[in-house]
Amino acid sequence: MIHNRGEVNPATKEKILKMLEEMDYHPNILASTLASKKIVSFAILFPEPQSEESYWNKPMNGVKKAFNELQQYGIKISVFRFSQAEPSSFATEAQKVLEGNFDGVVLAPFFSRESKTFIRELSLRNIPFVFIDSNLKECEKLSFVGQNSYQSGALSARLLDFSIPEPASILVLHFAKEMDNQNHLMQREKGFYEYFEKNDPGKQNKLITLEIENPADKSFFGTIDRLFAKNNNIRGIFVTNSQVYRIAEYLEQRNIKNIRLIGHDLIRENAEYLKKGVVDFLICQRPEEQGYQAVNTLFEHVIMKKQVQNENFTSIDIVTKENLDYYK
Repeated sequence: MIHNRGEVNPATKEKILKMLEEMDYHPNILASTLASKKIVSFAILFPEPQSEESYWNKPMNGVKKAFNELQQYGIKISVFRFSQAEPSSFATEAQKVLEGNFDGVVLAPFFSRESKTFIRELSLRNIPFVFIDSNLKECEKLSFVGQNSYQSGALSARLLDFSIPEPASILVLHFAKEMDNQNHLMQREKGFYEYFEKNDPGKQNKLITLEIENPADKSFFGTIDRLFAKNNNIRGIFVTNSQVYRIAEYLEQRNIKNIRLIGHDLIRENAEYLKKGVVDFLICQRPEEQGYQAVNTLFEHVIMKKQVQNENFTSIDIVTKENLDYYK
């Protein structure tokens, strides 16, 4: 009767259902899934890592960990990678996902405009999707797993505010192409600026913003040289993404000291400059945990038919050279 097989007297059925309700009975969904041998396919849409040690390998490690635990339940995962420098690459890979007939998607909405176009198509097809790293609040996602980017920016501002004893110039540095199309960086900048608006009403600190599209080209050193020539009171630098090591290299080569430097993410290059004392703080967001939780969230929804949290914020960790060894 529980599985709706065979004829059962209506009165008896009603009595049994009432008993099951009192017992809080739930069918064994996992057993049913295993018995059906149905393959459930998830797509992963992440940026292409720039090196073996770069940030975007870490969420993928979390995805692999979740897959290893869940593959016994018929989970299959397909990975799609796009260029961090080319929004058109995201659109191309997103189209491949749409053509793949997947049961769920984990994506990093790296480029806001292209992501929203993709998300509209997912919604029309009733395909659930989970964001990691960046949260597009206006989109009706199944869930977001990641750092609160706004609070991350505000925390960075507080750290610099406490570290710089006298009013000074502070540089907000974006190593990014099409900055206005990268929501998580915009949110970090917003949190940073609004902290100073609330806590420095007299505007004693001067905030300067600079965007550099191609930091791999060392010609940006000349741009920074000119900026420092015009602003000789820069005492703090906030880098909104994982490439703080690039400005750290500049400061080291130019032998510029007494500047507090803060950036994001514990990748190898950043850790090296943290050890040297060139970088003062790294704001970290547990990327492996993001990838792991995102896949498990899809599993809970698609396979287990459970209600999941709409937002799962990972911790905002402050890493210095003194506690670096505990984060490896």
